[in-house]
Amino acid sequence: MSKPITNKQKIEEVLTRRVEKIYPSEKALKKLLLSGRKIKLYLGIDPTAPKLHLGHTVPLRIIQAFADLGHEVILLFGTGTVLVGDPSERESGRKLITQKEIKKNIATWKKQVKPIINFKKIKIKQNADWLTKLNLTDLIEIGSKISSIQLFKRDNFTRRIKSGDTVWYHETMYPLLQGYDSVAMDVDLEVGGTDQTFNMLIGRELQKKFHNKEKFVLTNKMIVGTDGKKMSKSSGNCIWLTDTPENIYGKIMAIQDQLIPDYLEFFTSIPMSQVKQIKKELKENPMLYKKQLAWEITKQFHGEKKATESQNHFEKVFQSRGVPKKVRSKKIKIKKWNILDLLVETKLASSRSEAKRLIKQKAVEINQLPVTSYQLPVTIKSGDLIHVGRTRWLKISG
Repeated sequence: MSKPITNKQKIEEVLTRRVEKIYPSEKALKKLLLSGRKIKLYLGIDPTAPKLHLGHTVPLRIIQAFADLGHEVILLFGTGTVLVGDPSERESGRKLITQKEIKKNIATWKKQVKPIINFKKIKIKQNADWLTKLNLTDLIEIGSKISSIQLFKRDNFTRRIKSGDTVWYHETMYPLLQGYDSVAMDVDLEVGGTDQTFNMLIGRELQKKFHNKEKFVLTNKMIVGTDGKKMSKSSGNCIWLTDTPENIYGKIMAIQDQLIPDYLEFFTSIPMSQVKQIKKELKENPMLYKKQLAWEITKQFHGEKKATESQNHFEKVFQSRGVPKKVRSKKIKIKKWNILDLLVETKLASSRSEAKRLIKQKAVEINQLPVTSYQLPVTIKSGDLIHVGRTRWLKISG
């Protein structure tokens, strides 16, 4: 069995790039890694949806970096914890999920993360394998290790109680069950987002009480989505791993300029020295660096050829104002329309409120002329071209 890599520079990179905080300290974990001892670590993801987004790749890249150093790494599908539903960052209870939904959600996960994860170096496990086998005695023993006051001190629980909302008993079980994963797998380290800090620290405490063993916790930095808010499936601001090359490229080109250095750090392998230099020069030519970023990320999931084609498509359509070769067409009654109703009818907007927001953002054009008011009627005819945002096009047929 080969020994882990103890190169100081490489370990420093793993412990700082994309990393928010390490418990109990970065210094202690660095000392352990430099000792040459092989450690066991894991990242858990609950199967609450069939698609993963770019934000998921941040901790995935971290665990792959540990695997490349020669450590034992587990990617854990939370097929047991998801039955309870993670209350982290939620202001109301989650709807309970069925086994059928769980199987559907994880069906393509391995394929989605394959561009990031080398499964020759990383094992997949499912925590239903041990959590669903726990009996009453086991649950009582786990519960006896953590005080109920400690559980109810978590921020979102206290906010919900103050607002008059309910905290269901099964939700208080979630951190105990996630924490027990550390005990069941007997790990040295857990990786996860800052929103998982409470749950991971419960695991740290359980590992100490069950095995009298130190467990480190590494939180990764959280990334914002295309609208400048935290990237999450419920916000609709995600860059999905299943998106087409053109959509990935186009969505990256839509992010705020100041996010370019963070996206380069989190989602690419470009050396940090180069990322820091780009941050200094960003104001001089943000479009150049944003194109580099969009190309790099699109290449990861679709290859160089598709990345280049997507860049050419973007430059033709959005920079030279060209029209894509293939445009969806829809037969619409030729008449005066309320623009909000027209956008909803043609599925260019999901609702009147979204349509209104898009018009206010000057993101709607008819025949490449901007729609400036959502109150004035528009008259459409066969052959008219409607353009919404960066990627939505529709040709009207009479």
